[in-house]
Amino acid sequence: MSDKIITPPLILASSSVYRRELLSRLGLPFECVAPHLDETPLPGETPPVTAMRLATAKAAAVAALYPGTLVIGSDQVATLDDLQIGKPGTHDAAFAQLQLMRGRSVVFHTALCLFDGREGGGPVQLENIQTTVTFRDLPDNELDAYLRIEQPYDCAGSAKNEGLGIAILERIDSTDPTALTGLPLIALTGMLRRAGVAFFGA
Repeated sequence: MSDKIITPPLILASSSVYRRELLSRLGLPFECVAPHLDETPLPGETPPVTAMRLATAKAAAVAALYPGTLVIGSDQVATLDDLQIGKPGTHDAAFAQLQLMRGRSVVFHTALCLFDGREGGGPVQLENIQTTVTFRDLPDNELDAYLRIEQPYDCAGSAKNEGLGIAILERIDSTDPTALTGLPLIALTGMLRRAGVAFFGA
């Protein structure tokens, strides 16, 4: 019996280098396609609903372009006191975010969607993984120094937990350690298994 793992065509609906690196850990062949969606929250929309809506929309948009594939969509929304915290984009915005969050806990909602576009494919699978991150109460000079070293301006919450940003965090509480980086692999492997993907041969 061959030990070659056969999988359906797999697409990650994202241009994120962080999600690409995480998915590559599974050893499955895949492609990345950016969905190009407006990610603005809708009026009155709660953070988890925003994350799940966008994860689904990303997967569906790419699946429509590539029929017959399995498409992974993911979106993350960070919240403090129920207010959404986006990607800072600039040093000043990131510094303001870290000042606001120091000594406090921020909730990250990481939504994951698997869209099965194969003929007779299963239902859309959707899950929201919640991670609570407590930031250390650090002085301004340390926060500024961290930002100038790592420049995490494309990260919601202004900290890369997979890099030096871990030094400004005090605690991470989650059922999936990869959720905070942007792609919950524990949830994803479960979804892929239900879609018939083999990880270790069959």
